Amino acid sequence: MNEITKAIINNIFEELIALQESIDGGAVSIPTKGKEPALEKVEMLTIKECTEVVQGLSEHTVRQLVAQGKVKSIRTGEGKRGKILVNKDDLVAYFNGKAM
Repeated sequence: MNEITKAIINNIFEELIALQESIDGGAVSIPTKGKEPALEKVEMLTIKECTEVVQGLSEHTVRQLVAQGKVKSIRTGEGKRGKILVNKDDLVAYFNGKAM
């Protein structure tokens, strides 16, 4: 690449950064290769653990919230022997009045 081409590319790059700063108020983000965003950990609780996180909550109430779809959950296994796991953040948000 010759000097003129490098100078043009540098000028374009500087103009793009200036434009980005004017749009974002100074924050410049340059994408990096090879780095994937870190996955956010999800904490799941058993029915019994839910009752320990929220004082005064019964296992029956947790099961009702799951059946009504008011808190996110998954069932591991099949049938009656399957364990229900509830998303802790959704459970706490529900009781803080920020239902999903």
